[in-house]
Amino acid sequence: MVCPPMISNNHMYELGNTMEKDGLPRYTPVDENGAHCPRRRRHIRRSIFRLAILTCLTYTLYIHWTWERIYGRPDVKETLTTDKLRTDYETCGRLRTVPKISKSARERNARYVDGHSAVLIRNATTWTGEPIHKSDDGYSWVQADVLMEYGLIKRVEPGISESELPSDCEIYEANGRQLTSGIVDMHSHVTVDPLPSLRGWSDDNELSSDITPYVRSLDGINPLDHQLQVIKSGGVTTSLILPGSGNNMGGEAYVVKHAVGKSDGRSEISAEDMLVDPDKTWRYMKMACGENPKSVYGRLGRDFGPFSRLGEAWYFRHAFEQATALVSAQDDWCNAADTIGVENMQTYLPQDLQWESLGALLRGQVLLNTHCYTIPDLEAFVRHSNEFKFRIQAFHHAHQMYLVPEILKRAYGGRPPAAALFADNMYYKAEAYVASEQAGKILFENGITPVYVSDNPVLNAQHVVFEAAKAYRNGLPYHVALAGVTSASAELLGLGERIGKVKPGFDADIVVWDSDPLRVGAAPAQVWIDGTPQFEEPVELNKPTSKPLERGTWLQDVKETMSEQRDVVISGVLRILVPGYEETLDAKASVVVIRNGSIICTGSCKTESASAQDEGAEIIELHDGHIAPPLVAFASTLGLAEIEAEPDTVDGANNDDMTSRAVDGLALDTKGLKTAFSHGITKAISAPVFKYGGYKGVSAGFLTGAMHAHEQAVVWQDEAAYHYPIAKTDKTPSFSAAVGQLKSKLLKAVKSNETNTLTEERSLKQVVLGKMPLAVTVHSADLIASLLRLKAEVEAAMERETMRDGTAIRMIIVGGAESWIIADALAKANVGVVLAPFLAFAESWDQRRSLTGAPLTNGTAIDVLHTAGVRVAIGTSEDWQTRNLYLAAGIAHANGNGDISEKEALAFVSTNIYDMLGLRAKHSSQVLDEYVVFEGSPLEIDSRVRMVADGSGKVALWT
Repeated sequence: MVCPPMISNNHMYELGNTMEKDGLPRYTPVDENGAHCPRRRRHIRRSIFRLAILTCLTYTLYIHWTWERIYGRPDVKETLTTDKLRTDYETCGRLRTVPKISKSARERNARYVDGHSAVLIRNATTWTGEPIHKSDDGYSWVQADVLMEYGLIKRVEPGISESELPSDCEIYEANGRQLTSGIVDMHSHVTVDPLPSLRGWSDDNELSSDITPYVRSLDGINPLDHQLQVIKSGGVTTSLILPGSGNNMGGEAYVVKHAVGKSDGRSEISAEDMLVDPDKTWRYMKMACGENPKSVYGRLGRDFGPFSRLGEAWYFRHAFEQATALVSAQDDWCNAADTIGVENMQTYLPQDLQWESLGALLRGQVLLNTHCYTIPDLEAFVRHSNEFKFRIQAFHHAHQMYLVPEILKRAYGGRPPAAALFADNMYYKAEAYVASEQAGKILFENGITPVYVSDNPVLNAQHVVFEAAKAYRNGLPYHVALAGVTSASAELLGLGERIGKVKPGFDADIVVWDSDPLRVGAAPAQVWIDGTPQFEEPVELNKPTSKPLERGTWLQDVKETMSEQRDVVISGVLRILVPGYEETLDAKASVVVIRNGSIICTGSCKTESASAQDEGAEIIELHDGHIAPPLVAFASTLGLAEIEAEPDTVDGANNDDMTSRAVDGLALDTKGLKTAFSHGITKAISAPVFKYGGYKGVSAGFLTGAMHAHEQAVVWQDEAAYHYPIAKTDKTPSFSAAVGQLKSKLLKAVKSNETNTLTEERSLKQVVLGKMPLAVTVHSADLIASLLRLKAEVEAAMERETMRDGTAIRMIIVGGAESWIIADALAKANVGVVLAPFLAFAESWDQRRSLTGAPLTNGTAIDVLHTAGVRVAIGTSEDWQTRNLYLAAGIAHANGNGDISEKEALAFVSTNIYDMLGLRAKHSSQVLDEYVVFEGSPLEIDSRVRMVADGSGKVALWT
């Protein structure tokens, strides 16, 4: 061995000083002097000897540590009690047990309250939730009577004789109407995020830490949340109450029924009494990936939570590591107790409440639902599931799930996670921007179960069945869509032998509907939970008994390829619904001929049809064709905002001191506008957003199908209305101040001569002169009443100023949830209302008196306003809702008790808006150049847009 040169002490001292100056630690004296040659053979022998001693010592310590971990320290034996050891050993049995709902027959529902009568529902068109025959792949409706007793469904069969009924049995005549199990919503925050939304009531997120698997939604469930009753009025009998998505690990969830207190047939008002399964067979947990947690904790600093998906993955894995260690220690203890007897154990069973629930997940005792949108989130969580060996019941929201079904099939447990989806609520943040309305169809075709959820209060869970209906409209088979809010959801909750089907032995959670549950406007006629009717005097709409929807297989043939055409010949058109062009055609003998984008002939049209075909016109054959007026989206941010949560994609928000024109901020050719156009919305009237809510500035009218704002005739109204919000701000800290400020500005405008430059004063001058409508964002009936007084005072001042009678402010209420309360006053004042959203519920305090419709209330706001003679229209509170404007009109028509015709319903989303603004849709007297061609009626769920013409000389055609 050759040694390197010896280093002097001086050199070593200098080297040490140099390292210290460079920020590196100095060598220790041993490092500096003991590492030098000459090395001798005896030094090697000493090293080996020392290593052997160190190894023996390490092994001894390890054995001692292992013994203590399993058996405990000998010197603490005398402190242990045999009773506690035996109790811990009983816990071992529970730790080793995987929950299972018994399939054995039950005589009583564990939730049954003594004294409730049996009920026979007679002559119902029944959806059992299972194929009629085991060999049958299809599902269908059957005519049956349904007998409920002791909280259970006892019999489902036709012609149950009254002589076979219990003596106290009540009989409900269904008269052929549709009957299903209660709707099951497996993603809701009702009761932990009560409505109206108030700071003191919210308990959906525990934000003290990013990792909180140990908290429980049960501890925040508020059984007095009125939204429980609203949701139940939509046929929802069961909801999974999840913690929010602010945390990566949000905590435990609980499944409840929407029956609370004696009025709903229960013995008490309590969260425990609401639990679906009093035995708590299964446990549930909520986790979340991606944008929500990293946004919450990324803002709070590195010591509080993850800033990126990279950090989130570490937080997940670190938490699972802690739970794995607990599970391992518990298993070692239980196995040792098996071997030597629990009385001989030297310590109690290791337990840690912080990781107990997560340990239960790893043991297969907890059903996990995870909020994940994107491919990176989904793939990372699949990796976590395989690394730590746990199953995922469903990914929620999961907008990109349809792109990667094969990744999902790699998840641990042998079954891919289901997808808990919205039908078409998308684009609202970056994670939701890569989404498809056909996601459910695509997932189903790839072996993934789709279910539909509300995320109440994100969507009003009263209408969660409507999400399933829209999924059906977008290509999902009928029985899969309906199962997606009944039996499939129940299976994913581990309750597939209790709820979700109409079958003997199941809980008697039943809904009788006034029409097919997937029809537009379907509402319950009555709801039973555990066999007890939930509405003493339910409002029942005047609807004719209708057959179940014929499952239109043509809906599954989704037309996604769009081409631009000028000449088209269409056969199979039954009706034209465009105002001034209404016509009913013989679909077998008639055609519609389109030249240069305009309809030039309807009927036999032999000459026109032959000429068009000779010149290469596109030929389209429809099954049930309808031609409808194109719609206008009012009170949206289309063209001004693309991804609401991303500042770079939006125009921005005005404050108290700013006023602007929407026309100057338009950004066209976006996914949101293309989607609106493809759903028949050819025009939009959008206004600048206000920082504190609502709109502030001058709205503009433009074509949704344009590439950019400089195209000819794209902007058809550069100043449509002046929008003003009644909101609390830094400068108007009260509603009274906000109303007073508007009044002061209008009175100032009365005397102003400002008519040229772009200022708020100039816009308000146009308002007081009656040249521009004033669109005020407000929901409260009391604030609307204040605005009516304001209007009268300003009009009186204007008359005094001009010495002329009849000067009127054209006021429009935007929002208007409570406007129905003063409908007569609005009609008298000639004030229009744009309902935004159309079906309001008590989201905010100012919306708390919203009408939610049958079976709770006799109609909604639109019915009351329409009856009173108010000019009313349907707007949107979020841009994704624009794609459903035809269906919103369909709901108004279907649920209007015969008082709202098809023509009036379509006017709510077209001509009424133009009338409020003092505008008119213009058509040539000879040709029809703006229209939308549907397969099916535009007001029904089984319809789809096939062609859109916006007056530009060409049509968009989907084939």
